[in-house]
Amino acid sequence: MDKTLLAIDDEKSILMILDFVFGKKYKVVQKTNGKEATEWLQLGNMPDVIVADMNMPEMNGFEFILQIRSSGLYRDVPLIMLSGNENTADKIKCLNAGADDYLIKPFNPEELEARINNIYRRMNR
Repeated sequence: MDKTLLAIDDEKSILMILDFVFGKKYKVVQKTNGKEATEWLQLGNMPDVIVADMNMPEMNGFEFILQIRSSGLYRDVPLIMLSGNENTADKIKCLNAGADDYLIKPFNPEELEARINNIYRRMNR
């Protein structure tokens, strides 16, 4: 298992689902907000994919996208946002800021996996 999935969500149940679904293919690293995730990244960790929630304390998903995409090191890491908010404006804002995809909660884990696979296919990984 050499791939790492960074899961960022303040809802424990979502982190558990991501760990359960992706734990066989990835080492799943769980963080509860964007600030924690950024600190983990700054330690030199390099995830293969990031799945992040939009609405989190301390640093929300949008702030996290801007932070990670401003860093040359993490510019190309696939980033998928999760949100309980179906607001199209939020979705567009995230995609324009550099998220690769955006899924509404509750989400189908199989759909999330398919979207991750599509990103990899486009990147030829």
